[in-house]
Amino acid sequence: MTSLSRHIPLVVLLGSLAAAVPAQAQEFKAGFVNTDRVFREANSAKAAQAKLEQEFAKREKELVDQGNSLKNATDKFEREAPTMSESQRVSRQRQLADQDRDFQRKRREFQEDLSSRKSEELAQVLERANRVVKQVAETEKFDVILQEAVYINPKLDITDKVIKAMNSAGNGK
Repeated sequence: MTSLSRHIPLVVLLGSLAAAVPAQAQEFKAGFVNTDRVFREANSAKAAQAKLEQEFAKREKELVDQGNSLKNATDKFEREAPTMSESQRVSRQRQLADQDRDFQRKRREFQEDLSSRKSEELAQVLERANRVVKQVAETEKFDVILQEAVYINPKLDITDKVIKAMNSAGNGK
C-alpha cells in the first residue's frame, strides 16, 4: 500500500504535465531505465561484483572452513558422548557452544561487512548510471525518465542505451 501511495503523486504530476501541454506544443517525451538490469549488465556493476568477491573470498573461505570444523567436532562429540564421563561431556558441550557462538558472531560480522560494502559499491554504480541517464536525457531531449514504474511500454525503455553508454565510457568508472 505504501508503494502505491508513494507513486500517486508522480502519476498526478505526470497527468498534470500532460494536460497542461497544449495540443500544438511539442510532444511530451518520457523514458524508463531498469536499474536492476543496469546493476546486472553494466561493466561497472560486474566489476564491482568481482571486486567484492575478491575482497571477501578469504573471509568466506575461513568461515566455511570454521563451519565444517565445527560440524565435524559436533559429529565426533555425538558419537563419543555415550562413552564420556559426565564432566567430559559437559566440558565438551561448553567448548562446542563457545565455538558455535564465535562462528555465529564471525558469520554475522561477515554478512554485515559484505552488505555494507555492497551498498557502497552499488551506490557508486547508481551514481554513474544517474549521470549517464542525465546525459542521455539531455542529448535526446527527454522531459522525464523514470526508474520505477508499475508498467512501462517497452518502446520507452532506454536501459540498453544507458548500459551501452556506461560500458563505452572505458572501464565504467
